[in-house]
Amino acid sequence: MRQIVMDTETTGIDPREGHRIIEIGGIELINRRFTGRTYHQYVNPERHIEAEAIEIHGITNERVANEPVFAQIADELWEFMRGAQLVIHNAPFDVGFFDHEFRLLKAARGEPVLGPVAEHCSVLDTLKMARQMHPGSATAWMRCASATISTTASVCSTARCSTPRSWPRSTSP
Repeated sequence: MRQIVMDTETTGIDPREGHRIIEIGGIELINRRFTGRTYHQYVNPERHIEAEAIEIHGITNERVANEPVFAQIADELWEFMRGAQLVIHNAPFDVGFFDHEFRLLKAARGEPVLGPVAEHCSVLDTLKMARQMHPGSATAWMRCASATISTTASVCSTARCSTPRSWPRSTSP
């Protein structure tokens, strides 16, 4: 089974308020083994990042000012994620942003070429899993997120994900 463990950072919390994706990261697993293939990209959101969001992820307007806009990276991202099971903590948030970006792209291009995510990928929400595994636990999702982040950070460290400017957006072994 092909899985992509993904995460995004955004300008705010609601795409319906015009918020956009500013960072995308993903690692590919086949049969739960890291393949060496990764995707990482900062994205110019073409809008201001809210101060509250910067406090959470630390990504500033200056950091993304010279990055490509979503339309410039969409096709490569889509090829990386299409057909996979996406493993995402709080998946409705990230998938909602992906679908919003793909809708904006469709409006700009005038053709429905990419998305929606749920029609082309299955989605595994690790937050939902944590809540099912530990019902009534207010901190179960935090333990699950911490474990997921630690594992992803460890894999990314091995794959040099921590230095995205030194390698291409999408890598293959």
